[in-house]
Amino acid sequence: MSTDIKRGFTLIELLVVMAIIGTLLTIAVPRYFHSIEKSKEAVLHQNLTLTRQALDKYFGDNSKYPPSLDDLVSKKYLRSLPFDPITESNTTWLIVAPDNIENGAVYDIKSGAQGKALDGSEYKDW
Repeated sequence: MSTDIKRGFTLIELLVVMAIIGTLLTIAVPRYFHSIEKSKEAVLHQNLTLTRQALDKYFGDNSKYPPSLDDLVSKKYLRSLPFDPITESNTTWLIVAPDNIENGAVYDIKSGAQGKALDGSEYKDW
């Protein structure tokens, strides 16, 4: 008795597996990209908060705001310039000057990123 049975997958079995994988990917991929955007926004919020705290400490110590963001680094209020994860750069910050020019040059910073966040607010308004 010779049993010469070829073992393998049929075309239908392969198509079913591919359909299941495709369905799982259509569910998982959008959630993955959404979580990446959400984490970038969280990092941006944290970088803005820490930089604003450093600006306040600088003002408390010197009675004026720094002439540039680089002064926060050179005087050890920050280890390095904060990174904007949305623009993927540390040179795109928008500088907000104080009302009185005698008080320095950097009162606040805002993100230079274009567009809106997941909550509908614009990055430049943070």
